[in-house]
Formats: sequence, C-alpha cells, structure tokens
Amino acid sequence: MDVLKKSPKIKHIVLVLFLLGVVARPAATAGRPELLRLVKTADAMGSTYSVELYGYDQARLTEAADAALEEARRLDGMLSNYRPESEWSRINQHAAEGPTRISSEMFRLLSACLEYSREGEGAFDITVGPLMKVWGFYKGTGHLPHRAEVAAALTKVGYQHLHLDPAAQTVWFDRPGVEMDPGGIGKGYAVDRMVDVLQQMGVKIALVAGSGSSIYGLGAPPGDARGWPVDIRDPWNHEKSMAVVFLKDMSLSTSGSYEKFFRAEGKIYAHIMDPRTGYPAQGSVSVSVVAPRTIDSEAWAKPYFVNGRQWAARRKPKDFRVYFCEDRTDKPCAWLQ
Repeated sequence: MDVLKKSPKIKHIVLVLFLLGVVARPAATAGRPELLRLVKTADAMGSTYSVELYGYDQARLTEAADAALEEARRLDGMLSNYRPESEWSRINQHAAEGPTRISSEMFRLLSACLEYSREGEGAFDITVGPLMKVWGFYKGTGHLPHRAEVAAALTKVGYQHLHLDPAAQTVWFDRPGVEMDPGGIGKGYAVDRMVDVLQQMGVKIALVAGSGSSIYGLGAPPGDARGWPVDIRDPWNHEKSMAVVFLKDMSLSTSGSYEKFFRAEGKIYAHIMDPRTGYPAQGSVSVSVVAPRTIDSEAWAKPYFVNGRQWAARRKPKDFRVYFCEDRTDKPCAWLQ
C-alpha cells in the first residue's frame, strides 16, 4: 500500500483516489521530516474495518496497520455468530447444558454486556438472538413473523437468563434456546482493541472505523487540531450531513432504522429490536453517541434509540454527547442538552 505525505482536510474523493493509487506525493518540505499517510482495510465480522494512519516511518506504519487489521480478524474468530467454531457460537451451543468455561477476555466482555443491559433497563440485551432470527434479520433482510412466533422467541430472551461465575470463569444459560447476538457490541469492541494495538506500536494519529458506524479518532490529523472530522448523515437523505463531529481521542457510533429494514402492512420494521416487547423499536430514526470508548458509544446507542429522547437525556453521562433524530417532523434532529 502506498503512503502519502501531509495533506489538507480529508475528503471522500481523496480517499477513493488514494485507494485507486492516483493521488500523487506532494513535494517534501525542506528541513522537516516527511509525514506519511497510510490507509488499509479488511473484512471481518460481516463488516469492513479501515485504518488511516499518520507517521514518519513507512515500514512501521504498515506493520501497525496490518497488526490492527489482524486483530479484527482474530475477533471475528472469537465473536462471530456465523462461524460455528467461534467461542461465541460454542457458548450459544452449550451454555444451556451447564456451566461452560470461557476465556478471560470473553468473560470481561460478557460482564460488560450484563452491565449495559441492567443500566439500559433491558433495552440493550445480549440475548436478543432468538428475536433477530424470528424477525429474519439473522442472515437476512427481515420479514413479519406471526405473533405466536414472537411470543415463543420472547421466552428465550432476557439477560437475566445469562449467569457468570467469576471464580470458575464460566457462563450458564438457565433455559434452553437462549442465544446471544454480538450485533450491538462487536464492532465497538473490535475498534477499541484495534486502537489499543496501534497505540502499543507507537501510532499517535489514526482513524479506525468499523463499517462507518463505529469510529474512533486517535489524536488529530494534520492541519486540524480539533480532531478527525466525521459527518453525521441525514437519516432521510444520506447525501446530506446533519452535523460534523471532531474526534480527538474519542469515538462516535450511530444506530439507525435506515440501516436494515423492511416494509409490511403499511409499516416500516427496522432491525433495532426492543427485547422487552419482541418488536422493532418505534419513534427513533437515528442516534449518534460520542464517548471516550467505542464499545460504550455503540452499546449505549441502542437503549437511547429504544427508550427515546427523554430517557436518553436523563441517563446520558456528562462525558457523552448524543445526537438524536426522531421519526417526527415537528422535532428536528439535535444534540441532547
């Protein structure tokens, strides 16, 4: 992968041209070290992960980018619910049979998921897997199930059915059919881990993204001390930007009903589920969360979306920023105060 020197504010067209190899190197600045830029991508966990790095050593930038993307691939082997051999799938297959020993990393992640579930009053629930399947959002674009199917799936959903034993490092489901789904947390966790890898390898300026919906800006890019400029898209017109966020050692995650949905009987049903009712959440169109960690911004976007603007305004931590779009024309998209 080629590298570029210091450039002006990054535009999408520049990134595309760079990837096509048609952006030329600018001339070196006399007496100053050459600041290089490197962009790489890889597919993992059903998403495309990208890293954009700045530094002064081409070989070290390449090594760091490769290591970060390899971390995404490692997590694909651990967290994917599409891979039957992954640790996540093994838990889903066996945890209802009895306590199942898991890795310390998985134990920490599931402990965090239970905490998000409790604090989000059940609007985030790692055991939403049966509902995602009955609504056709697992390996599909969705379909309208019968009420009896939803009711049956609901009997297998609830974070209270997941039990962790810290001493034994085990997880146990207290009823058969419980199934975890990593969709609400996997990208955020992967982005944070990739950032950790980059920092361990000495990278100080980077933008790491999982499918464009979970993003972390490390440091600030050349020419803009405010941080990495990232657009929050208009949920009704993706060609327009509703707001610009500057990420400097901060993350941004967005959950939107426009990401995956279907229409049936005159209504729109999106993939963001209310695990308490068994039906897709209504009333919100998109929620963007700015937080110090990407796992937090991704996980919290779900209960904010499901529970609504007023609940989010009451529960938002002081170091979070939340941009809310409701499905109503009389209340414009805005940052929560």
